[in-house]
Amino acid sequence: MKKIALSLALSAIVLAPITSIAQQSQDELVQESHQIIQKFAKGLKGELMAAMKKGGPVNAINVCKDKAMDLTDAAGKDNGVTLSRTSLKIRNPKNAPQAWEKAILEQFEARKSKGESPKKMEFSEIVDVDGKKQFRYMKAMGIGKPCLNCHGEKALPAVEVTLSKLYPDDKARGYNLGDIRGAIVLIKDL
Repeated sequence: MKKIALSLALSAIVLAPITSIAQQSQDELVQESHQIIQKFAKGLKGELMAAMKKGGPVNAINVCKDKAMDLTDAAGKDNGVTLSRTSLKIRNPKNAPQAWEKAILEQFEARKSKGESPKKMEFSEIVDVDGKKQFRYMKAMGIGKPCLNCHGEKALPAVEVTLSKLYPDDKARGYNLGDIRGAIVLIKDL
């Protein structure tokens, strides 16, 4: 009996540092994700705002249609991760959420309904996928004032026409300031 108790006690002592190392690694991955996503979001927002300044919201739509996916892919490749954007209300069918992403987006919405700001919402986990470890991270994107030009309740007629033409199955409208537009997703194979 004493041997079993001693063995269990030693296991707990040996496993404790491993657990904290694993948690530290996840914490480090989260910090790395913050930096990657912040840099990516700043670059995409810069492109959108420059396009808006140059030709208004219709011009910004073209950035989303023609450049956003390439910018997302490039940011992922530059950082050795897979980067994407998704939402419960998609505009581009290529951004449809996977089942796990949809579940997290729904959790974000539930948290918002309880008063939490989208700016603070994030999720991370390490999972086993086909026998390999994978880090998953999601950061909520809130609707800011410029976003309402193309995603709000009402849009300029030229914006409406352009969106209807480019995205006939568009669901990404009807948002209000502070709503959750979706999330940026980062996946890293470990």
